[in-house]
Amino acid sequence: MDYGFVKVAAAVPRVKVANCKFNVERIENLVAIAEGRGVEIIVFPEMSITGYTCGDLFGQQLLLDEAERGLMQLLGNTRHLNVIVIVGMPVVVGATVINAAVVIQKGKVLGVAAKTFLPNYKEFYEQRWFTSSSLLTADSVRLCGQVVPIGANLLFETPVTTFGIEICEDLWATVPPSSSLALQGAEILFNLSASNESIGKHQYLRSLISQQSARCIAGYVYASCGFGESTTDVVFAGNSLLYENGSLLASGERFSLEEQLVVSEIDVERLRAGRRMNTTFALNQACPGGTKTIRIATEPVGSKELTLTRTFDPHPFIPQGKALDERCEEILSIQVGGLAQRLTHTQAKTAVVGISGGLDSTLALLVCIKTFDKLGWERKRILGITMPGFGTTDRTYNNALSLMRSLGVTIREISIKEACLQHFKDIGHDASVHDVTYENAQARERTQILMDIANQTGGLVIGTGDVSELALGWATYNGDHISMYGVNASIPKTLVKYLVQWVAANDVDEVSKATLLDIVDTPISPELTPADEAGNIQQKTEDLVGPYELHDFFLYYFLRFGFRPAKIYLLATQAFKERYEGAIIKKWLYTFFRRFFAQQFKRSCLPDGPKVGSISISPRGDWRMPSDASAELWLKEIEALPG
Repeated sequence: MDYGFVKVAAAVPRVKVANCKFNVERIENLVAIAEGRGVEIIVFPEMSITGYTCGDLFGQQLLLDEAERGLMQLLGNTRHLNVIVIVGMPVVVGATVINAAVVIQKGKVLGVAAKTFLPNYKEFYEQRWFTSSSLLTADSVRLCGQVVPIGANLLFETPVTTFGIEICEDLWATVPPSSSLALQGAEILFNLSASNESIGKHQYLRSLISQQSARCIAGYVYASCGFGESTTDVVFAGNSLLYENGSLLASGERFSLEEQLVVSEIDVERLRAGRRMNTTFALNQACPGGTKTIRIATEPVGSKELTLTRTFDPHPFIPQGKALDERCEEILSIQVGGLAQRLTHTQAKTAVVGISGGLDSTLALLVCIKTFDKLGWERKRILGITMPGFGTTDRTYNNALSLMRSLGVTIREISIKEACLQHFKDIGHDASVHDVTYENAQARERTQILMDIANQTGGLVIGTGDVSELALGWATYNGDHISMYGVNASIPKTLVKYLVQWVAANDVDEVSKATLLDIVDTPISPELTPADEAGNIQQKTEDLVGPYELHDFFLYYFLRFGFRPAKIYLLATQAFKERYEGAIIKKWLYTFFRRFFAQQFKRSCLPDGPKVGSISISPRGDWRMPSDASAELWLKEIEALPG
């Protein structure tokens, strides 16, 4: 007797984007292992046959044909197995392409579950390639020579249970399709997902699955994309989660570089008993839908002045207490996951990083260290290049050398002074004039050195710039603005120092720790103009463009919620009332919007880099804006503010 237990599995295979043959072979391997362990139903991630991150390749006939050919191979090679397999792939239905979950067993296609809710916001734009199940006019499709049912309302009944399927974003909808499927008889719900990682998202996802399985009194089996998916702008951690009526049964390892197969048993007898005892479930099955609107007449607010009683965190990117430690660990895992995929995909022999002794380059170096350690590669394959120039101080120079030495990377020192002086001579620039040409020539010379050394050693240049600098355009176009992979591209400046501090406290030796803490205490500066007579940094970034804590506050509310300048000003005066006068906030708010609009051309051609939090300015993901958009509306509103 099975006592009502159904053995299920969530699998996360290794993938190669757009390589259907490789992907199917990895799926077959995990299916065979699952069959050997007595698994009855196994689910794979969204688009597992092609890879989720194919982008516009989903419009290519060759890829669509290869996906179906891959499914035929899978059918043939698993026809002798009893296990029911659920895989993700694009399915052509007439003039449309459907994001689909294909259910197969013993060489037969049993049905095709279609995705209903296609995300089309921030880094997602699935409506560019796929059509929602709600627009399907057909209820069957020819696939691999078989005519099979297709739709979002399919139930699959086995001798032991009935199950239904939803795909990724469907779970995040206000009324998920799984709710309807459960009311119609589904006892186990499977979700093929490609949800990327960002700060706090994993905990929210677990809460969502837990609540949905409890609300539906059902089993819920979730599998999402992992290592091998493109890390152009986002990172996939490979989540495997199995729940039963709100309780977690089993889960896999996030950010693993290895394939995963997570197996457990769902007790459908227990679920049935729960549904019988919970009379609300039966009532819900019979309850008609529809709503009634009750309109309430209220007096207009009129000219009453708004007085806020609530408070606003001046540092929205930085949680407090234990949550900060968790966030730092999660961010570093996302950065490492992204860089590991890029290095292995490109078969890079080295990682090349320019080390200035400042915060951003330090964080980039630490990410490289953790990535190489995870991959089992020698740290000597990390080339740390320090490039002293006219403004380099002893403090940053010595910190750069000390850190590289204690971390065990290969050190190279290349002065840029002579090359820049020759360049000034070539273009007829007076080296005593410390203008934008003087500064940018140094940044571009450094980038040229890094790129050429990467070519010389078969490596990748790892970018160091953070999202705060990129929002303000505080980077030299085709200088420090460019790299081969920007690991810090979506990390705000105010958070960078906490990440460095976290590594100092948790992951390095005492010598490295001391150096890291001194770097955290060093004033932020590009060091492109000479130091003062005492050898101290003279060019301080926050004196020139404003406090980063203000700019990060502005950036958060502008990008995350689309607030207008007047509202951001109101919130900022409340959050920073003990630190800045209204006139100061207004001044730097104007600077923020002026620079943000004027510098979009730099963001339109950013290198690839992983998204880690709730905002990103990647032109391929969260922020697509014309470089010649006018800032007039925003600046006029700021000019009219008090202060």
